[in-house]
Amino acid sequence: MNHTRLGRTGLKVSRLALGCMSYGNPVTGMHRWTLDEDAAAPFFQQAVELGVTFWDTANVYQGGSSEEFVGRAIRRFSRREDIVLATKVSGKMHEGPGGSGLSRKAILEQVDGSLRRLGTDYIDVYYVHRFDPETPVEETMAALDSLVRAGKVRYRNAGQCSGLQAGGEGPRREGRQARAVP
Repeated sequence: MNHTRLGRTGLKVSRLALGCMSYGNPVTGMHRWTLDEDAAAPFFQQAVELGVTFWDTANVYQGGSSEEFVGRAIRRFSRREDIVLATKVSGKMHEGPGGSGLSRKAILEQVDGSLRRLGTDYIDVYYVHRFDPETPVEETMAALDSLVRAGKVRYRNAGQCSGLQAGGEGPRREGRQARAVP
């Protein structure tokens, strides 16, 4: 398996990633077509055998059961330090202020839930799954930075949002330049 750097980081990942949206309890969550744990196991095993070390899931996939399957598969077929583990935050896990979105409260609550379900004490790459127009980007970036500083997350990233939404460089508006919080 060939490896490459993830974006402009020093993190090496396999050029192919194992996307885990298809694995999870078919009874919980949004999709009935997902594979249960026994049916998913051969895919995890084959990924390890082929050198696919970049595994991607999300807190919302099948109500969190995808993260549970991924965590158990890492322990069964590999070693935690040999897998680059990515998960995401933003979608609705439950009602209430910490159940969805990208507020500081939601991010801090959801990362702890992901860590518990994955059975690990850190996440290699933590993605903002979708942009949250109701939360200031600075609040989101500060919360993600606190996770890195606390050792819960190694790298932060953005999924389905533009660079400007993610706090990156973008067009000037009203004399202000959007920028990420360090």
